[in-house]
Amino acid sequence: MVSTAAAARPSFDDFVVAHSPEFQRFAYLVTGSSEDARDAVQDALLGVFRKWEDHIRPDEATAYVRRSIANAHVSAWRKRRREHPQAEIGDFYDQPIADLAGPVCDADQARKLLAGLPRRQRAALVLRYWEDRPYRDIAEVCGCSEQAARRLVTRGLAALRARLGGT
Repeated sequence: MVSTAAAARPSFDDFVVAHSPEFQRFAYLVTGSSEDARDAVQDALLGVFRKWEDHIRPDEATAYVRRSIANAHVSAWRKRRREHPQAEIGDFYDQPIADLAGPVCDADQARKLLAGLPRRQRAALVLRYWEDRPYRDIAEVCGCSEQAARRLVTRGLAALRARLGGT
């Protein structure tokens, strides 16, 4: 006999189908690269899949995926920084973009502005304003208190305002 809790619990496939677009969007905004975003989401979902049979709740799984994406991105950044401390790598965002529609240019400008922020501030702003998440969720993903999550968002916004005011 199947309990009502087990019957109401979605399958892993249903979870992935329901949440993949938001995970991809979050990962893209955090990493700034569609390839890195796909890899980060895939790795995070693999981690959830391993825990799915242990009856992880879907809301816990969603937070786990976001935190895994943010942590993996920070870890990869740290690793690259140690491997190439003196190397200057050409930035894709510095290349000119010709004849694109307004919304695409706005999205590109937002990505450039976010790329200039520290990684935790970037993750906090993406969660707050693109994902419309409460500070509780931001704190969980960033591994800090709600008060620290508020500071991350406030400081990130201040940095963005300063950069926009200086342009």
